[in-house]
Amino acid sequence: MAFKNSEVKTLSLSSLGGMLEFYDFIIFVFFTKVISELFFPTSSAFWANMNTYGAFAAGYFARPLGGVIMAHFGDRSGRKNMFMLSILLMVIPTFALGLMPTYESIGILAPIVLILVRVMQGIAIGGELPGAWVFVKEHNQNHLGATMGIFTSAVVAGILLGSIVTLAVNVAFSAEQIKEWAWRVPFLLGGVFGIISIFLRRYLSETPVFKEIKALSQTSALPIKDALKSHRYALTHSFFTTWVLTGCVVITVLLTPNLLSEVYQIDNISKVIYQMIAICALASGNVFGGILSDRIGIGRASAVQGAGLIAFAFIFYYALTHKMHLDSTLLCYYAMAFSAGITVFTPLIMVESFPPKVRYSGISLAYNVSYAIFGGLTPPFFSWVMMSESAPNLYIGYYMMFLGALAIVLGNIKINGVRR
Repeated sequence: MAFKNSEVKTLSLSSLGGMLEFYDFIIFVFFTKVISELFFPTSSAFWANMNTYGAFAAGYFARPLGGVIMAHFGDRSGRKNMFMLSILLMVIPTFALGLMPTYESIGILAPIVLILVRVMQGIAIGGELPGAWVFVKEHNQNHLGATMGIFTSAVVAGILLGSIVTLAVNVAFSAEQIKEWAWRVPFLLGGVFGIISIFLRRYLSETPVFKEIKALSQTSALPIKDALKSHRYALTHSFFTTWVLTGCVVITVLLTPNLLSEVYQIDNISKVIYQMIAICALASGNVFGGILSDRIGIGRASAVQGAGLIAFAFIFYYALTHKMHLDSTLLCYYAMAFSAGITVFTPLIMVESFPPKVRYSGISLAYNVSYAIFGGLTPPFFSWVMMSESAPNLYIGYYMMFLGALAIVLGNIKINGVRR
């Protein structure tokens, strides 16, 4: 497996930019507790927490708006321009969040501004990932599985970067300092990361595929309309495969570490370290799944990793429910996270499901609507399930097992008459 120099350059710059932008979007969740205390009335801890998750969800609900608009112009005017715009739209609200006053200073305006910031971030990320997948696909036609595995692992590394920064903040500052001012550091740093991403993407070139359809005047006047009219099956399939990606990422590396902390009474630093290892496992699973798909096809590769996810999700959440030895539980957790690398098949399936002239719009519509629904509802669902008195951990395990089975089914059905 050998990459051309141009492919290495494009993949490296796209991956690094995607990692830094995803850091900007996801750092919010690492400081949920502090944000809930600073930006909402604290008369009820439950409602402060739920309101913060609601603000988190607002970022997901805003995805379709940004995704559809940017995809339209991406299919009409070029991939690179939208690739640059998504970064700019992320930098502004991230800096704003790091500088904005809290509830104590401006009252009810604080949560309102917070939600607006998350909406802007959602609009930016809504155009980022679909555009990045299209960009990487159209620059790297060969060994697509490995290419997409590396890029997806880099995006996951954005979560890892968030964990590292969170760990550094918790080590360097006391809880009082973090609540007073140090919580702002990760967001201001995220703004700097965004500026770096803008600089890096200046060196990217438009995809040869778009140059060709532009030269042949084959661009669509209204690509979203064409996608809805002629590619409904591909849209439906992409919608459901995004569900798999959403659940695996949100539950495995964003929410489960908090659950581990509650069950085993783990301190914040240890929790972040365990989370970092799980993120590395997920990223490794992405690369493994991508390379495996190049060798044996998406259908067989998804069956392998889907079976692993089903098995290890059950074992992990069973161990968590019965509070087995922490080391054993963590090994099961990491194995589940590696199997959750099945998320790489989501972009692999989608980039092949649409023709170039509507590819960005088709992927963006299906991905963002699905992520808005399942990504936005998963954190409140998680909180609701945890209030159940009847083995709530196992319910989450059953949900992850369902996602593993769904991934196997989706990876083995035909799109446009082709079985992968």
